[in-house]
Amino acid sequence: MAETKGLAGVVVADTRKSKVDGENGILYYGGYNILDLAENASFEEVAYLLWNDQLPTQSELNAFEDQVNTEMQVPGKVLDALKMLPKNTHPMAALRTAVSMLGCFDDEADDPSLEANQRKALRLLAKTPTLVAAWAQIREGKEPITPNVGVSLAENFMYMFKGGVEPTQTEIDATNVYLILLADHGFNASTFTSRVVTSTEGDMYSAVTAAIGALKGPKHGGANEAAMNMFMEIGSEDAVEDFFYDEVKGNDRKIMGIGHRVYKAPDPRATVLREHADALAGNGANEKWFNIASKLEDLALADQYFIERKLFANVDYYSAIVLYSLGIEPDIMTPLFAMSRMAGWTAHIIEQWNDNRLIRPRANYIGDVDLEWLPIEER
Repeated sequence: MAETKGLAGVVVADTRKSKVDGENGILYYGGYNILDLAENASFEEVAYLLWNDQLPTQSELNAFEDQVNTEMQVPGKVLDALKMLPKNTHPMAALRTAVSMLGCFDDEADDPSLEANQRKALRLLAKTPTLVAAWAQIREGKEPITPNVGVSLAENFMYMFKGGVEPTQTEIDATNVYLILLADHGFNASTFTSRVVTSTEGDMYSAVTAAIGALKGPKHGGANEAAMNMFMEIGSEDAVEDFFYDEVKGNDRKIMGIGHRVYKAPDPRATVLREHADALAGNGANEKWFNIASKLEDLALADQYFIERKLFANVDYYSAIVLYSLGIEPDIMTPLFAMSRMAGWTAHIIEQWNDNRLIRPRANYIGDVDLEWLPIEER
């Protein structure tokens, strides 16, 4: 049997949602280069593209934005349930719980029709930012902020997250770009998880809840949190070289956010996020975090080990700096990833439903066979 550990290199389905060209460092959503989308699009346009395989006209976008605005509110009982959780609950666990609860309040939860799935996808896209911002307030003993209907998802999230304070345009733009860049990425672990659940004809809320669980892991979405914790551990520019030579080179410690399972060229998302991280850092309190990340990246890029293995900064590396500069603590970073990836997850779930077959790979059994049964007193 060929070596396919981790399903590496195995093609399991066709998709029109995104293409990852890892050799050349290019990412496409529905045929559009991610760099063009990041420079020109809104997150809402990208969600529409992923769901409809085409960009919206102005009238279609206006209607779509209106639909999103009507779905931003979260049932009060879901917010009440969040208030019952221990304040030290990880934000991804809180989000996983809340999204699962949303399904209990949706009369269409078990309706698998295309029209119902499209409506559920829109509800999840609109409500997830409200949930993430709500937990950020609740765990601080504060009341969640009511959504600011009539603005973009990026602006609304920052408004709620900042406790009702209007965000700056720089903050809105950085959040919008972040949401665009992480909206989809081929058959990554969480997207594949959502499609596996869907292949059993499980409902959309079950599939998304499972995807959130997969994203929580430090080898997937949790890597941005781990990267920021690493930068904070280093603490200053002066300590970067000691960390690199003593920890990375001396103790084989991994640089969180460097290297990618697919990309063997610079991750295009990291290139864009680096620019926004630099702009957000400015000359303020966050400047040192960008400088630490930049100096550590330079050391890695000049090291033979990293050169030979084509290990470059990935999306998590500079997204950590961007999000922290926006005032987002490390453990809230992965929920923002989920906010973005909700567009991609739901697009893949609908695509799976449209041409469904149970995903059921085989395993290569390497254990014993024909063992002799012994009564318990003889074992």
